Amino acid sequence: MRFFRKPESGDQDRPPRESDTPSDTGAATRAPAPRRTRSLGETLVDTGVITEEQLQQALDEQRDSGRKLGRVLTDMGLCTQEDIAGALQEQMRRIRIGDLLIDYGYIDESQLEQALKRQKESGRKLGQVLVDMELVDRHRIVEVLADQLQVPQVDLRRYQFDPEVARKLPETLARRLRALPLSEGRDGILVAMADPTDLFAQDEITRQLGQRPQIAVVAEDDLLATLDRVFRHTEAISRVAEELSEELSRSDYDLDQLVEAEMKVDAPVVRLLQTLFEDAIQTGASDIHIEPDDRVLRVRQRIDGVLHEHEFKERQIAGALVSRLKIMAGLNISERRLPQDGRFNIRVRDRSIDVRVSTLPLQNGESVVMRLLDQSTGVLSLDSLGMPEHVLEPLRRLLRDPHGVILVTGPTGSGKTTTLYSALRELNDPEKKIITVEDPVEYRLPRICQVQVNARIGLDFPRVLRTALRQDPDIVLVGEMRDQETAEIGVRAALTGHLVLSTLHTNDAISTPIRLLDMGVEGYLLAPSVIGVLAQRLARRVCPECAEPHEPDPRMLAALEPLDDRPQAPARWQRGTGCNRCNNTGVSGRIGIYELLEIDGDMAAALRTNDHQGFADAARLARGFRPLGQVALDYARQGLIPLDEVLRIAGESARLDDDIGNPGATGAAQGTEPETDTPAPPTEEGPDFGDDDPGLVLPDAPLRE
Repeated sequence: MRFFRKPESGDQDRPPRESDTPSDTGAATRAPAPRRTRSLGETLVDTGVITEEQLQQALDEQRDSGRKLGRVLTDMGLCTQEDIAGALQEQMRRIRIGDLLIDYGYIDESQLEQALKRQKESGRKLGQVLVDMELVDRHRIVEVLADQLQVPQVDLRRYQFDPEVARKLPETLARRLRALPLSEGRDGILVAMADPTDLFAQDEITRQLGQRPQIAVVAEDDLLATLDRVFRHTEAISRVAEELSEELSRSDYDLDQLVEAEMKVDAPVVRLLQTLFEDAIQTGASDIHIEPDDRVLRVRQRIDGVLHEHEFKERQIAGALVSRLKIMAGLNISERRLPQDGRFNIRVRDRSIDVRVSTLPLQNGESVVMRLLDQSTGVLSLDSLGMPEHVLEPLRRLLRDPHGVILVTGPTGSGKTTTLYSALRELNDPEKKIITVEDPVEYRLPRICQVQVNARIGLDFPRVLRTALRQDPDIVLVGEMRDQETAEIGVRAALTGHLVLSTLHTNDAISTPIRLLDMGVEGYLLAPSVIGVLAQRLARRVCPECAEPHEPDPRMLAALEPLDDRPQAPARWQRGTGCNRCNNTGVSGRIGIYELLEIDGDMAAALRTNDHQGFADAARLARGFRPLGQVALDYARQGLIPLDEVLRIAGESARLDDDIGNPGATGAAQGTEPETDTPAPPTEEGPDFGDDDPGLVLPDAPLRE
């Protein structure tokens, strides 16, 4: 684990510098000499607690010892802690953040008036209103408060706090007061506060800690994100698991009570599941895996595409957890021999979470995997996906075409469904009828007719698709072209004047039409109907908080040399060293990697004659086409993703050239993962719930909390 240095005193309480003000923010020019609220010493003199001569003596002692002025004054017997607390309260009563920001030149009078008006309407704090209006950066407010109050300014993204001290405030109180204890030393407990002028909050903190704290000021967003990390529910999960284990060990415990629809909210199994969900939402997990083993129960969370494991020695709680989840998902609690699928909705911290459940019988019990979909986040716009312009603009042009097939391809968990829903959001118009055929329906969309297939009752993709085409649609989305019949119906629909969107499991854009040929769709149908293919991956992003320059291994660069179409481009290779924000992994969030293939005349001619190699050759020469590996290498060169992610993405389609000319080949042309000698980190794919992925992060966007 890498520990960051604590900010030096010069970092924490320095006055703002002229160079700190960005030149392109549009803020007013900063005043050279902002008026300052009376200092602590001056306030003590004003209120008659000490004399100016005593203040000067204390300042001399402070300069020699390096201690804080308040500590010096009390050690010299010139005043009491109560006197200092009263002076600090007097200081804070004089703080008016709006006036201070004007004095510092960050906003002007008219902007303050607009913000005050909006504050009156919304009831929110002025600082938050100013940030929401993009009139001032939140760190500017922190800087001004720290400078005026002469208290430390702490950057929680890098500050290495003491976890034990941090828990001295209960979670509910810490969140309500927007406060977090950081460290304990000779001068007492240092507490970070988003609003250090809140005297009532300081009084509550004092009562809870049993002493008056030393105050530091922090950005509220950073504080809330840190609280999420501090109060992870790992310990609570273990504690409730032990409680459930003890309850199950009682001879009079009735497992049948799990089938009650309305169990008591304080029942151990209910509390354990609620805590598991809360922890998963806090960490940004997309999936929860519950896997019984011979001796332990293993619970894993998929975060940024990688599984993180937690083991419980209470192996016997697995049955209770699985049974309760089956009831919540509407599954047959007594059926333990066959797989089952279901869904339910829960609320976690006022967020609506749709949970997709899949059970699988194992030798040691039943495995349960849950896909978490945050319904409160809504559907992203195409602009929010982070697509480069050379992909986004042609894709929009294809979506404006009144008919044709557009395919989105990639492995499970690559974000295909997210992209399709974003496209539907762009196409959603009162003048168009849109029908989706999905398994399952991921998000509910207004004005769109959504159908969920149910093969058990004969409501499969081909049947629903045929019926949907009789409903006079303009646009049809097919969740996946799983077989020849579905693919042919979709292709024929495009030929009769419909725009068809769908997905396919292939490794890249070039192999996708070839895969349809191999499925048995005739080339004369594909050639005039398929107009574009978008392939995508999600690459783990270098953590922006602990990123540092890095010189790659020459052997790794040599392995990537065939991909490099811009060898002279400047490179800023980076890697993450590990920090609080990324849980010491060096990666935080993910970035979408895209390649778009527009089908032109040469490619269509090759499809018409089933010429696999001719199609691949024409595709590689297509104007503007850049393969996934080249795009990923560009991102690595910019320092956004680690190089091993480029190797993984490039390796997934490494055998494409071998498979293109062989209609019966496995690998890329058949939609399975190819073997490759290129080193790649091991990955574990989740169940095929669809491809919506809550971990998608834009190249220039912060991690989603």
